[in-house]
Amino acid sequence: MIYNPEIHHRRSIRLKGHDYSQTGAYFVTVCSLNKECMFGEIKHGTAGLNEYGEMVMKCWNEIPGHFINVECDEFVVMPNHIHGVIFINNCRGEVSSPFSSDSDTIKFTQQGGETPPLLRKITLGQIVAYFKYQTAKTINQIRNTLGTSIWQRNYYEHIIRDDRELQAIREYIRYNPLKWNDDEENPEKKGTIQKNA
Repeated sequence: MIYNPEIHHRRSIRLKGHDYSQTGAYFVTVCSLNKECMFGEIKHGTAGLNEYGEMVMKCWNEIPGHFINVECDEFVVMPNHIHGVIFINNCRGEVSSPFSSDSDTIKFTQQGGETPPLLRKITLGQIVAYFKYQTAKTINQIRNTLGTSIWQRNYYEHIIRDDRELQAIREYIRYNPLKWNDDEENPEKKGTIQKNA
């Protein structure tokens, strides 16, 4: 098939003109590839995670160790997607490559008021890419399926504007397993049941 820019263009779902490296709070949703239920199951309103789901939880909790001035807040692993809140407080001073070990962290000190040229602000996209990369790599090592996609190509994000909205989103995430039977991502609701991996 020949590339046609009128047909084959990818539209960004990010907010046009927003700086996703600026200090802020973000609600993030990432779905598994083809929304396959591979991270566990919901029983009696509780998320029961399998080995892959536990790995996803572990990688989420390790995000602040790889990105300076990033905090992870409320989070849930559902059978085929995750919801979480990420805080970015982008002060300059120390960065860590998203695809390197902790020993590769580079520390910079300012001298004479100059900012080192290699130091860049961390963006929400870099954080999500790191999370997706690490989880896919680890799950594929467990399954012996190196290079296989785990996640859908993009992710959903919402900029959290104030404390009231933050509290509402935290509650939504916390109680998400209780609403699984009515969740649009639940394949059983649509009449098609997908196997757990």
